[in-house]
Amino acid sequence: MDMFFSLLSPQLWLIAMSIAVLGGFVKGVVGFAMPLVVISGLSSFMDPELALAGLILPTVVANITQAFGQGIGSAWATVQRFRVYLIVGGLVLISSAQLVRVLPISVMLGLIGVPVVLFAVLQLIGWRMALSRQRKDVEAGIGAFAGFLGGISGIWGPPTVLFLTALNTEKSEQMRAQGVIYGLGAVALVGAHIGSGVLRAETLPLSLALIAPALAGQWLGGKVLDRIDQAMFRQATLLVLLVVGMNLIRRSFVA
Repeated sequence: MDMFFSLLSPQLWLIAMSIAVLGGFVKGVVGFAMPLVVISGLSSFMDPELALAGLILPTVVANITQAFGQGIGSAWATVQRFRVYLIVGGLVLISSAQLVRVLPISVMLGLIGVPVVLFAVLQLIGWRMALSRQRKDVEAGIGAFAGFLGGISGIWGPPTVLFLTALNTEKSEQMRAQGVIYGLGAVALVGAHIGSGVLRAETLPLSLALIAPALAGQWLGGKVLDRIDQAMFRQATLLVLLVVGMNLIRRSFVA
């Protein structure tokens, strides 16, 4: 018990778990954005490195449940289809994870916030990028960018969603693809940040404790998704992402 309260006070533990529930809820509705919500919320009252450690294990578990929600066979087919994205993104993620302790906090927050705001604004104004499934060079480039962001921040959702949307991916496959891509990336992130020292004995309790609230939020979000118009929730989620991204940019100037 002392190990837990040496990290956070009881009040801050309650706030951290509430943030994990909110992040899981958003993920349950749209399939992504849990790391964005969690790291933005947690880093408002704790060191960004500890916040990054906190989101790692909940991200792994939540994405595994999403990836295999339609069966192992469907998940494997998705791996085969997006293998270039996964391989390139994974390699870059492992490499960029080592920059966590080199980059200033302000730079790290800005690198997360700017792409998030850009993505949200483009989506809200109705811009859509059309891609051909044969453009493996573009797939590799977007995968590298997503992997770079994932390695330094644990966040690779926005470029992935942009990529899948540009391919006009069918809704159920897009949800599954996000789970597979984020899940494999999250597994790579665990190994990368054990190596970087971000995930260690002192920070592990926070990451473990946030798994259950994140899954509870994801379950609730899935229930809402079944009952509420997806388009309306998509617009609301983009607005949330816009606010989160702007908050990260603001913090990059005051960090």
